[in-house]
Amino acid sequence: MVGILEIGCYFPDKRESNLDLAEKFDVTEEFIKGKIGVSERSVKAATETVLDMCGKAFANLIEKADVSPDAIGCCVVVTQNPGLPHASAVLHGMLDLPESCAAFDISLGCSGYVYALSVMSSFMQQQGIEYGLLFTADPYSTIVDPEDKATALLFGDAATATLLKRDAGLVPVGFDFGTLGKEYMSLARVDGTLSMNGRQVFNFAAKAIPPSVERLLNRLAIPREAIRDWYFHQGSRYIVDTIMKRLGLSEEKMIFDIDGYGNTVSSSIPVLLATRLKAVAPGDLVFMSGFGVGLSWGSAVLKKV
Repeated sequence: MVGILEIGCYFPDKRESNLDLAEKFDVTEEFIKGKIGVSERSVKAATETVLDMCGKAFANLIEKADVSPDAIGCCVVVTQNPGLPHASAVLHGMLDLPESCAAFDISLGCSGYVYALSVMSSFMQQQGIEYGLLFTADPYSTIVDPEDKATALLFGDAATATLLKRDAGLVPVGFDFGTLGKEYMSLARVDGTLSMNGRQVFNFAAKAIPPSVERLLNRLAIPREAIRDWYFHQGSRYIVDTIMKRLGLSEEKMIFDIDGYGNTVSSSIPVLLATRLKAVAPGDLVFMSGFGVGLSWGSAVLKKV
């Protein structure tokens, strides 16, 4: 299997305060911090592209990890920003990766990081690839309506770059995936603008994710108590707290931290993991679950080897 060695992150410098918008949207500070969990959001510059953001996440990665671009055999970009050619091909050229390096995009949102780990693990094992790069970047600030209370207070911009290696690091030991495609319009781009039915998205997460967790743990014969940390997509404080309570999980093991930057879509799980990766010891198990756009989900158990 293929494991996570290191994660680089990029956040734009600009921040927009939700507290400054409390009166405009008729909400309290308690609601902003207690229900949404986001006091301010990171917002990219108007001229900044997905590729710019991925490049800066890679720059942060190589500050942490000793790896040569010549060693990379696979480059994957998880993004919902369509382009021609695919973003990973352009990024391949920007980073001067070798011609032997495969490059492809995965068009997924909140569940994309987990899906990409599964795809890249199989691809790299099958092709005998030693090192791979997994990028995430979904800058929703370009499609959020600033007058829409349901989305304007929630989403922030970020990008991540994950270094993967065969048979090393934090290795997936099992996955669970699913889709509720008939409700895809609950979170979609309509006429170029993000549209979200918050109640439907919440109900989906609250109903689909606890059974996904239980199915995967039961299949792997792993008790909940054996999981060191739980990394759920940072949809909102309320969604994560609801999943925690329905599963009876310990608050100390439930990781939540988006107050200073917001819901960063496909980047939300790797952003959390990046700050805690070094603390995971050999033999430790962690759980991650991404859910949202599609409506889709992907859950995984990973073990440090």
